[in-house]
Amino acid sequence: MKKSLSSLIFGALSLLVSLSGISAEKPNIIYILLDDAGYGDLSCYGQTKFSTPNIDRLATEGMKFTQHYSGSTVCAPTRCSLMTGVHVGHAYVRGNREVKPEGQAPMPADIVTIPRLLKKAGYTTSMFGKWGLGAPGSESDPMEHFDRFYGYNCQREAHTYYPDHLWSDRERVELDGETYSHDLIMEEAEEFLRENKEGPFFAYLSVIIPHAAMHVPEDYMAPFREKFPEFEDTIGRYSGPEVRNPIAAFAGMMKKLDDGVGEVLALLEELGIDENTLVILSSDNGPHQEGGHDPDFFDSNGPLTGYKRDLTEGGIRAPMLARWPGKIEAGTESELISAHWDMLPTFCELAGVEPTEETDGISMVNELLGEEGQEKHDYLYWEFYERGGKKAARWGDWKAIQLNIAKNPDSPIAIYNLAKDLQEENDVSADHPELVEKAKAIFAEAHTPSPNWEFKVKAKKKK
Repeated sequence: MKKSLSSLIFGALSLLVSLSGISAEKPNIIYILLDDAGYGDLSCYGQTKFSTPNIDRLATEGMKFTQHYSGSTVCAPTRCSLMTGVHVGHAYVRGNREVKPEGQAPMPADIVTIPRLLKKAGYTTSMFGKWGLGAPGSESDPMEHFDRFYGYNCQREAHTYYPDHLWSDRERVELDGETYSHDLIMEEAEEFLRENKEGPFFAYLSVIIPHAAMHVPEDYMAPFREKFPEFEDTIGRYSGPEVRNPIAAFAGMMKKLDDGVGEVLALLEELGIDENTLVILSSDNGPHQEGGHDPDFFDSNGPLTGYKRDLTEGGIRAPMLARWPGKIEAGTESELISAHWDMLPTFCELAGVEPTEETDGISMVNELLGEEGQEKHDYLYWEFYERGGKKAARWGDWKAIQLNIAKNPDSPIAIYNLAKDLQEENDVSADHPELVEKAKAIFAEAHTPSPNWEFKVKAKKKK
């Protein structure tokens, strides 16, 4: 873990600006996190079965990242990595772990998060959507971090888009089970933007589209029922009502999502805060295979191999788009190797507040603004405790993956050259024993033992 060099420099400059009496306007920050959208699920990344024109505006009017990565290959650890600025080898939450009756096991009460740091810089902070990092009323209830919260506290409850309740701050809001939750979440987010247009604000839109259940109002499904009639007899089941033609539903969900992003961009213009608002959009992991969704039909992982719960590129490489009119050059593309844990130091630099010393992230401000001196990662690292236990690392063009760790901590390490083998089909470890040794060193350095997360074989249930 290290403090970003660019953050240190920015901190010194901010102090000089403060002492000189010159004020610098702090940007508003909107971070939109999609749920289980693959690298190929946006038309600006190659999707052809449907289009996402409003999301594509973030690319045409901003910057598109082609080598950005999620914090993990499933929900909760990605969100922990994003919020706390560390990779999963150092994170408190490293997998999906639930508590009853509702919620996830909480993060520690004193954990440092993006909203807590931005509050120090005078930001009003908010979250809309899915939290999944602390049960209601726990020491890591979202209201322990944000000034405003509306949505799902528990990721299990977010398995349906027609829930019987959501949370508004700490108040449980009862619903009829027939109201589409995404609409409520977006309405509350837009109201927050209106009420806080004077800024600076941080809005974290952790939407649940297109996760799991293929639910969307019929008016969004109808055009795609006509487009994909061959799936009309296919039934999608997950949580909540079953869906006829989940293929049409998925495309309709993405259209619904895209319309919502368009409404947010239009609102920023209406409020006159467009040019002082950075909007970033990404996804929490690769495409899922649940509820009748067919990621192969949609080519949801694009040119990559793997899905959610894999550490191949399809499971962890994520889209990232950034738009900030007048600051980020329109229509630019970045190959910077980056990850969700870079958001904390990036947002801190923009806000003029020091990030936690414990961050594994680097500030991406220089890259976003097209300036020289962008810091780069020595490596990226992931570990995953399901499906036998896995580890992966990327440094430069090289990628290492180790599987079945629970049964054999010394299981073979595969090595891939992503510049020549993006699909990770050709393991070259036999030709590069020095890279295997480097991977072992990275795995040892990046992994901090946790009593809550251990690679172990699950005991078989007695019949």
